[in-house]
Amino acid sequence: MDGVERDRLAGDIPSPTPPAGSRQEAPLPLILRFEDIGAEMLPLVGGKAANLGVLTTAGLPVPPGLCVTTEAYRRVTERTALKDLLTALATTPAEDVAALNALAAKARETVLTAPVPDDIADVARSGANGPVAVRSSATAEDLPHASFAGQQDTYLNVIGADAVLDAVRRCWASLWTDRAVAYRAANGIDHGTVRLAVVIQEMVQSEVAGVMFTANPVTGRRREAVIDASPGLGEAVVSGAVNPDHFVLDTATGRITERRLGDKQVAVRSLAGGGVEHVETPADPVESACVTDTQLAALAELGDRVERHYGAPQDIEWAIDAAGVLWLTQARPITTLYPIPHHAEPAASPAGGAPAVTGDTRIYFCFSLAQGLHRPITPMGMSAFRLLSSSVSEILGMPVADRPAGAPPVAEAGGRLFFDVTGLIRSRVGRVLFPKVLDVMEARSARVLRGLFDDPRFGVTQPSLRPPLRRAMRIAARFHIPRRFVRALRDPASAHRDVELLRERLRGRLPAPRGATPAERLDHVERMLGGQIFPLLPTIAPAAAAGFAMLGLAALVLGDRARPGELETVLRGLPHNVTTEMDLALWRLAARIREDGEAASLLLGTPAAELAERFHAGTLPGVLGDGLADFLSGYGVRAVAEIDLGLPRWSEEPTHILGVLANYLRLEDPALAPDALFARGATEATVMIKTLSGRAGGPRGRLVRFALGRTRALAGLREMPKYVVVTALAAMRAELLAVGAELASRGLLSRADDVFFLTFHEARAALGSPASPRAIAPTEATLGDLVARRRAEAARELRRRHVPRVLLSDGTEPEATAVRAPVDGALTGTPASAGTVTGAARVVLDPVGAHLEPGEILVCPSTDPGWTPLFLTAGGLVMEMGGANSHGAVVAREYGIPAVVGVSGATEHIVTGQEITVDGASGVVTAT
Repeated sequence: MDGVERDRLAGDIPSPTPPAGSRQEAPLPLILRFEDIGAEMLPLVGGKAANLGVLTTAGLPVPPGLCVTTEAYRRVTERTALKDLLTALATTPAEDVAALNALAAKARETVLTAPVPDDIADVARSGANGPVAVRSSATAEDLPHASFAGQQDTYLNVIGADAVLDAVRRCWASLWTDRAVAYRAANGIDHGTVRLAVVIQEMVQSEVAGVMFTANPVTGRRREAVIDASPGLGEAVVSGAVNPDHFVLDTATGRITERRLGDKQVAVRSLAGGGVEHVETPADPVESACVTDTQLAALAELGDRVERHYGAPQDIEWAIDAAGVLWLTQARPITTLYPIPHHAEPAASPAGGAPAVTGDTRIYFCFSLAQGLHRPITPMGMSAFRLLSSSVSEILGMPVADRPAGAPPVAEAGGRLFFDVTGLIRSRVGRVLFPKVLDVMEARSARVLRGLFDDPRFGVTQPSLRPPLRRAMRIAARFHIPRRFVRALRDPASAHRDVELLRERLRGRLPAPRGATPAERLDHVERMLGGQIFPLLPTIAPAAAAGFAMLGLAALVLGDRARPGELETVLRGLPHNVTTEMDLALWRLAARIREDGEAASLLLGTPAAELAERFHAGTLPGVLGDGLADFLSGYGVRAVAEIDLGLPRWSEEPTHILGVLANYLRLEDPALAPDALFARGATEATVMIKTLSGRAGGPRGRLVRFALGRTRALAGLREMPKYVVVTALAAMRAELLAVGAELASRGLLSRADDVFFLTFHEARAALGSPASPRAIAPTEATLGDLVARRRAEAARELRRRHVPRVLLSDGTEPEATAVRAPVDGALTGTPASAGTVTGAARVVLDPVGAHLEPGEILVCPSTDPGWTPLFLTAGGLVMEMGGANSHGAVVAREYGIPAVVGVSGATEHIVTGQEITVDGASGVVTAT
């Protein structure tokens, strides 16, 4: 399209920039041509127009057009009652859909009835040169984290000046559609910060049109174009009114890997006098595609150009006119794709991270999910994991050159921790042992990984057993693991004494030296995490391993003499479990509070957040204040998502614990009291040991009795290694808070806990240490800007509902192709704790502040020890993540509540209040 043609559409438009040397700020323009719009103008032109301007400047085939800017919208609405409605919307929760819809309707009416000044009406009418498309372009739209696709209105084939002005007004009003308001509320976007511009673009009278994704939105695979096409205007495909032709192409080769023809029985066509009509078209008996292979190749090449220009996969709308010309009518980021994991950048490079791998496809396993952590990890928490991984790598005989960068397999994406396990899967030993470990930790991940065994990209390249065997023997000898294993079996009491001695020594080593400077505190934290903490774990783990080895021995000896679920009974009421002891201590505190009427009334009648403030102020009544202080002195190092040292510990924010205590007070039935259930479970375990040993008889029976006795004496220590790490993380958090306080006192941070949104490198650089290997990222003006951006990123990631268990470096999520819809209304997972229970479901996504009525079935994405207080009143457990020996499964067994874990989509298919039946033996969850 030449310049004369563009001028014909745009008319006489004033320059968007003020004259050089102007002494006063020029008024914001009301209208801009596409070629005058840059990406930096998003607040003035909105996301859609900004993208069209960028694409036009890049020389891509965009139909010419102009934008009525947000300044016009501001002037039209500034004297209306919209301000009062914004105040009401700001205080309306996202869950209150009815209230949001009512306010949205009032806002639409307010905008539609607002008078339009003549100058604004004139610029809107100036776009009416022939048939045009009038499209909304909001400032919160087509963004990398929120596309807002389809949330505002579009009007096609608009003809005539008055019709264009009317369409512009309706676009303004569509900023307040029910769906747009709900979308903003769900994504945490302030309604008051959003304004609307309007795109007026030359109408492409397309013969065929559709949508193209430059990455597969289902599997996540990058460099794979997915194209939907249908005759007529693209509205038929976008709106879902037609079953289009569907194609998948490999972008690199242009090869069509999937071709599925739709019936295409509806086409949207332009009307001669303006507007469009839906035309029914009979199915093509020849079943021919509406686009040729040549056109598909051209589309894939266009998509590749757009993606390379933006540096990210794109959702594209396209059209081909009667002359066969291909047009790009819209492009926006694909916001649903999970980011590809990246490794740490070299210490001296700018922030951002190195690509995962180039050329060779890699397998990434999400360690965050395996640890029951769905939320993103803070940058400082991620730095801590990198240091810990360096320590692990050194124990394995593979020293790391840059310790703060972490071991080579460590990567992150979306604030979650991933490990590159390609080497393990390509190893003969690794592909046997690693999935077996996951079978009792995260069973669904194990299934996904086994599904990759036949992929030729991941064939075995390390067949020898000798290197891993030699490494295992070196580690075992270094930490005296065989001796500790045997000693624990011979004398379990000695194993418990060793653990207590180790914990006592650790407590003395954790604090930095008295009077340490902030830089010295950083040195201490890096030294502890990078080499002092993890080597303690091999001294603890053998005792718990011995306990579970004895359980395995008993199972082997018993064979089919043990019925399903009977061996699990032996693990009920298991002693020496630090997490169980914590939960029972909290229950005992609740029992003491119940006996004090004043304290009980205060706990039940006061918001937990207010009680937390009073606790820190020292104004809570004795039994509540002193009892809580005593509990936190022992367990205040814990927290929900406690493996992230960036998150507050219970000793800092006891709100969650106060809420759990209030829930415990609502438990009226003595038979359901957690201490009674725990004692009953222990009795059942003792009886079961006697039953199983008697059933085996003779020497076999005596061996079974010994083995299961050792299981109960030692297996409870399984939680201790993690508790040691969590204790250390809490201490390191305290040191880092002191560093943050120093940076805040210098005015570099707003508050002390901002330090957790920095890395160790950045914190050291901020302190001005000459050893600093890097500075703040060049895109940030100040340290505060960097923290603000990362806090915003973390807030967005908190709203992400799906995190892949396994992800390939080309973006493919292997599990996506294997997910199946529930059969006959049943959900299936991994059996975790035998028994059957029917009750009301309670879907909980975050345990903080959660209320669980006694007997309700807890349905959640995943758990860590911070969730377990809720287990005490739960009638059953359904969990999306986990395996038969994951944390939630073990605790559920110990408490004797039926549990099924690894249930895909449980929090989506089950709703709070729905009556469900959980069969913990078969792994089936059904609606009743």
